[in-house]
Amino acid sequence: MNPDLPDSLQEQVDELRSRVRRLEEALSHQGVLSQEFLDQPPAKLQNAIQTVEMVAPPAQGVAQPEAPPVPPLNAPYLSYPAHGEDETDDSLESRIGSQWFNRVGILAVLIGMAWFLKMAIDNHWIGPLGRVLIGLIAGGGLIAWSERFRSRGYAAFSYSLKAVGSGILYLSLWAAFSLFHLVPSGAAFAAMIAVTAFNGLMAWMQDAELLALYAIVGGLSTPLLLSTGENHEVALFSYLLLLDIAVLVLVALRPWSRLLFAAFTGTVLFVTGWWFAFYSDAQSMRTAFFLTCFFLIFAFAPRLVQAKSSDDTHLSGWDSLALVLLPIANAALGFIAFYGLLDRPEIDWAQPWLAVAFAAFYLLLLRLPAQGRLQESPELLSGLHLAAAVVFLTIAIPLKAHGRWLTIGWLVEGAALLWVASRVRSLLLRVLSVLCLALGLVALITVNPEASTTPILNARFATYCVAIAVFVFAAWISRKADTEGDTEKSLRWSAFAAVAALTVNALVLLAVSLEIHSYWWSLRWHSDQTLYSNFRMYAQFSYSAWFMLFGAILLAAGVVRRSAFVRWQALLLLAVSIGKVFLVDISELSQGFRIVSFLGLGALLLGVSYVYQRDWLNLRGREDHEPAVNHNGRPL
Repeated sequence: MNPDLPDSLQEQVDELRSRVRRLEEALSHQGVLSQEFLDQPPAKLQNAIQTVEMVAPPAQGVAQPEAPPVPPLNAPYLSYPAHGEDETDDSLESRIGSQWFNRVGILAVLIGMAWFLKMAIDNHWIGPLGRVLIGLIAGGGLIAWSERFRSRGYAAFSYSLKAVGSGILYLSLWAAFSLFHLVPSGAAFAAMIAVTAFNGLMAWMQDAELLALYAIVGGLSTPLLLSTGENHEVALFSYLLLLDIAVLVLVALRPWSRLLFAAFTGTVLFVTGWWFAFYSDAQSMRTAFFLTCFFLIFAFAPRLVQAKSSDDTHLSGWDSLALVLLPIANAALGFIAFYGLLDRPEIDWAQPWLAVAFAAFYLLLLRLPAQGRLQESPELLSGLHLAAAVVFLTIAIPLKAHGRWLTIGWLVEGAALLWVASRVRSLLLRVLSVLCLALGLVALITVNPEASTTPILNARFATYCVAIAVFVFAAWISRKADTEGDTEKSLRWSAFAAVAALTVNALVLLAVSLEIHSYWWSLRWHSDQTLYSNFRMYAQFSYSAWFMLFGAILLAAGVVRRSAFVRWQALLLLAVSIGKVFLVDISELSQGFRIVSFLGLGALLLGVSYVYQRDWLNLRGREDHEPAVNHNGRPL
């Protein structure tokens, strides 16, 4: 009896062996079972017995004794991993022991090997050639030895040994070139490429994503190890380009999306470091070529990823990042890089067209059909491409236009996006249109030109008129979509129509108020300063008159259209007028203007009261539980 196992478990093992012997006797004429089969681990033995009992026919003439049921072996130390699988699970303890300690172990071995090489150099134990050969033999031996562990089912540990062996090979080749000058840079570079290619080939043959990741890290380390501090743009970027293409091929054939992030991060770091160290305007054309290649690789990469699931809601974490984070980072960094190339006085005119070109590219990418290895664009990725196109168009406007044209450009873009959103029923486009309209409103208030001395007929008022027209169009489009869509979507369009209509009224009120302010204040500077108080009084009276007039217009429109929403706006504006007359006009206006202001307000309020007392809208005739409805049958 095995002393390392509890009695109950040993009894289970004995029972399993007894059952196998009975099956062996029944199937002895087929020669299926052997002692080697009996010596397998208990977990595999139990699975094999169940398989044989299901498929093997009972031998004729042999009594089949009834065996008692055997409980499953649930002891943790009897659960053996399947051949070729990693001996890891999702528990924190297992991740620490099998993954975190593994990576720290790799780093420690590499550091120890580096220190050993340094010690060998300092103490002159062996010659330079001997040191390099020892490193090469040790690295190759570890890679070969790792295959023994992989064949026994310890895949993760095998890949770790390959990583250590590859690291030793890289260090040895680096020492042969940089420290001992035994080989030229070209030979060392070719040897390191061969190591990287070998690791990539092994990852492909063994379907090992982790090994492919180690290969990419090693490949990205090669330029650093062989760097001489000189500018070799073509050699460096050509090598990175080949490495990125190899990664692109791997992710197109295997569901290894995390490789993209390693390659993208390495490429960005190398390009950024080279840019700050060596870039000059004389290299702009070559740099533009390589930047275009890098940008296109990572722009098409999400469409080539072999995702583990085609459903957006069941994508793995790395696949989701490949469809979200990578396109955003590539678009942003690509635009910044090309913008830097064009950031020169003689060609700065091309910067707006750069943004337009990026927008056109993402629109074409959005329409690119699936073909060959090019996957169908998931809904999430399509939304990002559409958003990128809109963002770049929005960026192009301030790069080209200034002042009122910036405002008009954003407002018109928002209106166009809203029209398209109503046609294709896209929530994303509607959100983007709202953002463009919001940018247009902010620009309308902050960067709009000052009004001229001529009231109404000036650039600022014209810009406000464009904004008012845009929001009238937005309200009309939203109301039209409200009548054509389903109930849930129509409610959202109805709310947007209400906001657009409210914005129209606010802009009309603000635009005329600004014209009143500019008119009286411009007259003030061209008149005797002693008349300052008079102009202030005229302005306050004009404000009151305009508020009351516009409130009356809104109320009349609400009565004619039977819209409670418009009538409530009118009542609110009239309430503001009441407060201004009683709180401001009493102290600011002269006696004559006070009389006119109060008489006008009183007459207007009496007229409003008369309209509601006559109940022309039949408000008192409605039941309390029956709300007012508009022409679409929805509550007002």
